[in-house]
Amino acid sequence: MSLPVRKAMLLAAGSATRLGALAQAVPKPMLPVGGRPLIEHTVRQLVRYGVRDIVINLHTRGDVIRAHFGDGARFGARIHYSEEATLLGTAGAVKRCASILDETFLLVYGDNLTTCRFDALVEFHRVHGGIATIALFWRDDVSAHSAVDRAADGRIVRFVEKPTPAEAPSHWISAGVIVFEPAIAAFIPEGRPADFGFDVFPAVIRAGEAIYGYEMGANEGLWWIDTPEHYERVSALWSDGFPVE
Repeated sequence: MSLPVRKAMLLAAGSATRLGALAQAVPKPMLPVGGRPLIEHTVRQLVRYGVRDIVINLHTRGDVIRAHFGDGARFGARIHYSEEATLLGTAGAVKRCASILDETFLLVYGDNLTTCRFDALVEFHRVHGGIATIALFWRDDVSAHSAVDRAADGRIVRFVEKPTPAEAPSHWISAGVIVFEPAIAAFIPEGRPADFGFDVFPAVIRAGEAIYGYEMGANEGLWWIDTPEHYERVSALWSDGFPVE
C-alpha cells in the first residue's frame, strides 16, 4: 500500500474524563487493545500507507506516549511531539505544528480505531480538490455527533451538532480522519484554543473554500472508546488483534 502523503498528525492530548479510573495510570490512547496500545495500531497503519513523519500532541501523561514511541525509528517513522501545557483544541494543535505540516497531511484522532482506507481517502481528495476532505462514517443514530449536510457535488455545506432525528441532515458523521492542505493553517486563530468543528470548518465554508466528504465503505470501520463500556466492547471484539494487522 502506497500513499502520496508523507506526513500526519495524531491527536492524543485529550483528558478522557468519561473513562474514569481506566485513564488515570495511562493516557486514553495508550489503553491496550488487541495486545498493544490503541494509538500504536494507528501509527503502524499510517506507516503501512507510506506516512513517514508523524506528529503527536501530548498533554495528560504524555510522558507515557513519548516513552513508548521514542523517536519512532522502531516503527518505521520519525515521530515528533508537541507538548501542550494548556489544551489547544483539535485545530489549535495543528496550528502549533504548522511548520512541520507544510504539505498535504492526514489528521487522525488518536483515541479511535479505524480501518479507513487512507489511500482511497487521499485519492478522493486529490480528484476533488479542496482544502480538506473528511472521512465520513454512517451511523443510524447521529444525535450524539456532528452530522454533515452536503451539496450535490459532495461539498460539505454545514455541520449540525447533536441533532434530533428531525434535524439531522444525514446519517454521516466525521470519522476523525481528515486530509488537509497546509493552507488550513490560515483559518486557525493564533495563540488560543480552537476546534475544527466549532470554529474552523464554519469559517472555511463561509470563505467559499471547499471541504469534501469521503464516504467510508462497508469494509471500513470505526470504533471509539469514550466510556468503560465502549472500551470493554472494543477490547473483546479485537482480543486477537486489530483487523488490519
